[in-house]
Amino acid sequence: MIDALATDPAREDMLILVDGLDRQTGTANKVEAHTDGLLHRAFSVALVREGDAGPELLLSCRAHGKYHSGGLWANSCCSHPRAGEATVEAAYRRVREELGCEATDLRELCSFAYRAEFDNGLAEHEFDHVLVGGCRGELAPDPLEVCDVRWVGVDELAAELAAEPKSFCAWAPMVLSIVLQALR
Repeated sequence: MIDALATDPAREDMLILVDGLDRQTGTANKVEAHTDGLLHRAFSVALVREGDAGPELLLSCRAHGKYHSGGLWANSCCSHPRAGEATVEAAYRRVREELGCEATDLRELCSFAYRAEFDNGLAEHEFDHVLVGGCRGELAPDPLEVCDVRWVGVDELAAELAAEPKSFCAWAPMVLSIVLQALR
């Protein structure tokens, strides 16, 4: 919903516009980037822990009031570095802000570009850096960002992605497939 974007506290954040090789071409605020579908730098964090049956990933469900994809599951944390901010440093910041815990040992697995258009006229056109790491501290999600969280094992997640892809936001199947491949 565009009204939600208009009231998003980060709406004036200056995002990094990039070309297809992730070279900075300029900046735009969050509203412009998503209403005009401008290619911008983003990151998707997957927090992982060792569970009883092997690795588990933390999934987050986007708050229902988000400007798009509310109520859909995603990887642990997704966001954008601000102009002048390094991608990994932005990821540490946003995990703390969105989930209340501390990310540890973040490392980049890969990056890819995608475009997703939404019924409300907004678009995500992102050069997305996929980061994986650990989690320290108790989860205390910001309810304006996240309405639910859960740890899920790799086999269960793979099955869920195949059986219920529409319960995930547009980028999550790509991101989570990359992470699952790295963990296997």
